[in-house]
Amino acid sequence: MPPRPEPLRVSDTAGAERLVAETLQRMQELEGVLERESAHIRVGRLREGLADEAHKTALAGAYLQGLEEVKANAVALARFTPAGVAALREAHRRFAAAIETNQAVLATARAVSESLMKSLSSELARAAQPQGYGARRAMPSPYGPVRATPLVLSRSL
Repeated sequence: MPPRPEPLRVSDTAGAERLVAETLQRMQELEGVLERESAHIRVGRLREGLADEAHKTALAGAYLQGLEEVKANAVALARFTPAGVAALREAHRRFAAAIETNQAVLATARAVSESLMKSLSSELARAAQPQGYGARRAMPSPYGPVRATPLVLSRSL
């Protein structure tokens, strides 16, 4: 649904029900995108999980606009469609749980990625040290202190 150019003002039951239905639809669409993203990332398909980023951003913007319209019309919604307000509250509770799950999956993926990068960096640094007999110690360099070779990271998945 495209954003409205002017703020919506609910003045009857039909308008209240339409606003509730639009907000619920936006919430369900965004929840579906979050669930697909979480499912892909859980199994390590990062590219597929992050493919809908633009769509997710657009849906999130539309959802936030819908929430602002709901807040601006809270009194009218409570008056014209109290069942719709209850449905919005329940749907919002489920949506908050979906967001929490998605955030946990993303945090886990980030932690695993960081751990892998640290391990890879340690292995590369260890492999770059000269091997020889006797106790390990850093070999002095005639060119000053030796610096570790940088680890190159590609951010494009």
